[in-house]
Amino acid sequence: MANHKSSEKRIRQTEARRTSNRYSAKTTRNALKALRTATDKAVATDMLPKVSALLDKLAKRNIIHKNKAANLKSSIQKHVNAIQ
Repeated sequence: MANHKSSEKRIRQTEARRTSNRYSAKTTRNALKALRTATDKAVATDMLPKVSALLDKLAKRNIIHKNKAANLKSSIQKHVNAIQ
């Protein structure tokens, strides 16, 4: 497989980053789903800043694109505003 020390290190780094990125992205997807399925306006309003912060952190660390984070934040804000 890897023939050089640098390539072995690169494999280790890639695996660690992949694991971390997958955990972060999955956690955020679960939070988005929980927010979208919330039917109580008070609960959704309470969750909104936490989910927005998660999206901002993912965008800052280049796990998702900044425009995708902005689009998701916009859509969840619209959803919360539409809840009766």
